[in-house]
Amino acid sequence: MILRLVWPVWALVLVLGPLLVLCGAAWWRARRTRDGTSTSWLRRGAMVLCTLVIGLAPAVPAETQRVETNAEVFFVVDRTGSMAAEDYDGARPRLDGVRHDLVAVMNAVPGARYSVIAFDSQATRQLPLTTDGRAVRTWAETLRQEITFYSAGSTIDRPVRALTGALEGAAERNPANVRLVFFLSDGENTDGDDSSATGETVGYGHLAPLVDGGAVLGYGTAQGGQMRSYDGTDATGPGTDAPYITDDTQPGSPPAVSRIDERNLRQVAEGLGVQYSHRIAPTPVDDLVAGIDIEEIASDGRRDLSTYRDVYWPAAALLAVLVAWEALGLTSRWRRLQEVAA
Repeated sequence: MILRLVWPVWALVLVLGPLLVLCGAAWWRARRTRDGTSTSWLRRGAMVLCTLVIGLAPAVPAETQRVETNAEVFFVVDRTGSMAAEDYDGARPRLDGVRHDLVAVMNAVPGARYSVIAFDSQATRQLPLTTDGRAVRTWAETLRQEITFYSAGSTIDRPVRALTGALEGAAERNPANVRLVFFLSDGENTDGDDSSATGETVGYGHLAPLVDGGAVLGYGTAQGGQMRSYDGTDATGPGTDAPYITDDTQPGSPPAVSRIDERNLRQVAEGLGVQYSHRIAPTPVDDLVAGIDIEEIASDGRRDLSTYRDVYWPAAALLAVLVAWEALGLTSRWRRLQEVAA
């Protein structure tokens, strides 16, 4: 038997404890003074005890059921200014690769629920878990780099908190589901336009127990690429004549060059417990999902859902009888008071 607790124990004690003490004290006083209300206080004490039992909600194991297992796919997308660097598939911006791979992964894992977390100067949930694949495609099509003026540099661990909240919430709501994470970034850590090549350890290891599969997808080259500035209009950004973002830490402020940091990306992959893939062209993603068998992953026992049968119904039935008895007693008392007043 287990206690499922409608309220926390402290709340039950705080609310019902004083009532039980009051009923006991009143019953003892009425009994010592031979007051006829002793039975009434005994009844009221029993009502409090019945309420306590209902609040504790005792239950016994009923049976184990098999539940359907679904996949939940979390895309974590880097949209910092460096993702506009023109070194993907020749001289295309890295975000072109992100758009392609995001939709390709979604097509490779059909029928799942998808969520998107994007990060630039901050990390935000762009799409909650949804089965609407069109919403994900639309988001990918409209994906743009961060507005250059507001850029605060790249930090690969910026989405840790948002991803942690999303995974923990999903695991709590649907513990039987399989959770896949696809992290799309160039891995570059920068402070404004000044690249920090320290390669500090990224804190994703605590998420590994919540992740069943996925991949870290890296974009960019060791040679690097330059980035067009973007002000939020279609006249700027990749594919336009907008000026390149400059590196003001260098003499003459030449165009800044962004380079992939595979060390950071491999650290993220190791922390999440997934594979790493360097993406330099719009190639298939079949190899990234080939080893993901939703049914096999779920065979670890999470599909076996133990259910319980509540057994507080005798207390509820007794409480109903006691309440009716109390109502009858109060009605009789009220009538006697009316007769005396008349």
